[in-house]
Amino acid sequence: MSKIAILLDPSDNTATCTEEVEVSDPVYMADRPDFKLVASEHIPMWHKIALTDLKKGDKVKKYGEVIGEALCVIAKGGLVNHENIRSIPRDYSQEYVEE
Repeated sequence: MSKIAILLDPSDNTATCTEEVEVSDPVYMADRPDFKLVASEHIPMWHKIALTDLKKGDKVKKYGEVIGEALCVIAKGGLVNHENIRSIPRDYSQEYVEE
C-alpha cells in the first residue's frame, strides 16, 4: 500500500512520514508525486525517512537546515531518528537578524 511523506524543503535529505510505513512499502512525496522510494525498514508515523543513502558523518537535513550528523550508514528508505543521528552545536549568534 502506498504511503505519503512530506518533504519540507527541496534541499532536505529526509522527509516526514504521515503514517506508519512497513518494509517494502512505496513512499511518495505529497508535493512531488514523481518521486518514489521504497521503505527499507519500519518507519513510525511522523518519523523521518532517508531520501538518499547517508554515510557516517553526512549532514542530515530537514526544514532546509542541518539537524544533525549521521552516526552510521543510513540506507535510502531507512528510519532517521535520535539513535542514528546526533545534534551538531550551532552558533546561533551568527544567525541573528538585526533590524
